[in-house]
Amino acid sequence: MSKIFVRERRKIGQGEKKPRFRVVGVIGGDLKVYADHMRKNELEAIAAETGAQVIYLPAHGTGKKDGSRG
Repeated sequence: MSKIFVRERRKIGQGEKKPRFRVVGVIGGDLKVYADHMRKNELEAIAAETGAQVIYLPAHGTGKKDGSRG
């Protein structure tokens, strides 16, 4: 079975009309993804058509290089 690994984008605000997920990788099958950022319904449509499973990776870190929160 193919798997599509995605994570939420870090620099996206609540209510913005931008794609929310970033494709991290794909395993199995013969699937090429040309877009870096996708909407959830786009991911689910691709997964349904190809028989792939979407894996949502947990958010990690604070988004800053030094790891500080402030």
